[in-house]
Amino acid sequence: MAKIGKRMTAAKAAFEGKGDLSVAEAVALVKANAKSKFDETIEISMNLGVDPRHADQMVRGTVNLPNGTGKTVRVAVFARGAKADEAKAAGADIVGAEDLMEIVQGGKIDFDRCIATPDMMPIVGRLGKVLGPRNLMPNPKIGTVTMDVKEAVMAAKGGQVQFKAEKAGVIHAGIGKASFDAAKLEENLRAFVDAVSKAKPTGAKGTYMKKVAISSTMGPGVSINVASATGN
Repeated sequence: MAKIGKRMTAAKAAFEGKGDLSVAEAVALVKANAKSKFDETIEISMNLGVDPRHADQMVRGTVNLPNGTGKTVRVAVFARGAKADEAKAAGADIVGAEDLMEIVQGGKIDFDRCIATPDMMPIVGRLGKVLGPRNLMPNPKIGTVTMDVKEAVMAAKGGQVQFKAEKAGVIHAGIGKASFDAAKLEENLRAFVDAVSKAKPTGAKGTYMKKVAISSTMGPGVSINVASATGN
């Protein structure tokens, strides 16, 4: 614990008084201070000028990060017959129908993304209380309720990230690993910010993108100049 305390103290000192940095400066600072024994995730946090309790202010979507996330994503697919075979061939980790529903109801959720064909939704719908709070509920708006299960599985495995505004209008997600080249992290960050920018809802009033910050799993966060992040 002493080592962790020392590392955090040193990191906080390195971040002291810094903020409103350019994307390149922020990435360099966070990368330099991600010194854990494991490969830390670089996480982005965005404060948006929306109230997601109102339907016309909800922000959600997906983005394919150009350099992937560096994370192995386990994918579950609710499908039958030919579509189940298609999902397996595309690399899905778990495929099933009623049998998969029973596994999930039993509390075993050994996956990071859940995809379903439309005909499976009466079954999947029963799992709303389990999958909903974990942000795993399949949804046609983000392409996880689809007949094209091959494309959906490959996207999930290939670095697609889902985002959704939580209460107070905050979005956060992993955009890569500390071991990534700085240029790749910058590219991923800009792609993520661009996707959130394009997902601006009709009901958003005033300043949409209020704050952008990044951190590593074990490190402090640092704010990024919004104009630098958006390229404006």
